Order: sequence, then C-alpha cells, then structure tokens
Amino acid sequence: MKLIDKDEREISEINMTPFVDIILVILIIFLATATFIVEGKIPLDLPKAKTSEPAKQLQNKIEIVIKKDGIFFEGNKVDIPTLEAKLKQIADPEKVVVLKSEKDVIFQDVVSVIDVCRQVGLSKYVVETKKE
Repeated sequence: MKLIDKDEREISEINMTPFVDIILVILIIFLATATFIVEGKIPLDLPKAKTSEPAKQLQNKIEIVIKKDGIFFEGNKVDIPTLEAKLKQIADPEKVVVLKSEKDVIFQDVVSVIDVCRQVGLSKYVVETKKE
C-alpha cells in the first residue's frame, strides 16, 4: 500500500486566477492611456503655409478650434455666447489664443471668435497652420 503525501500530488488543473488578474490590470492600463491619447483631439484640416511653426511649445495657451460644423473649446462644441462666458472665467492678458481653423471655414466665424476674445481681454493670437 502506497501513501501519497498532500504536497506530492500531481497538479491536474491550471489555476486561472493570476492570469485573469494580470489581463485585467493590462486592460485597465490600456483604457487609461487610450483616453489620455484621444482626449482633446478634434480632426481638422488646417490650411498650409510655408512659414508654419507648431504652437505646441506655448506654455500659457487657450486653444479654440473652428470647424464648418461649429466652434470647439476644450474639446466641447460651443456657441459664441457660451465661448464668451468660458473665456471670461479664464481670461488673462498673458495667455495666448491658439486658433485652429479648417481651410474651408467661413471667415466670419473666425472673426467672431477673435472679436469675442478681444471683448474678454485676450489680445495675443497664433493661427496654427500645416507646413507645406
């Protein structure tokens, strides 16, 4: 008669709990980084210019995107009165307004945004373009 010790038993199944834990952690990390990457990205067809410089180096900036289907501030679609109210809250004469406008947008929309910025005391502008 042979006695089998508890520690010497053959493993007949695989413990899936650690594997599932690792996969869930990887999934959470992926979802968290994916939201940071996508956040604030609005697809835009910028006009081209030979002297274009990226506005990413600016430290104290306010970014406004003007598209055919509306004006976007902080990733959200806004109208002119809402834009004015939001800019009043953060208006600082040292801040630079970065205007990103599609090349086919109505120029009156750009002028309206600049007018609102001036009304709240923002007078420094950068118009972002694509380098040719």
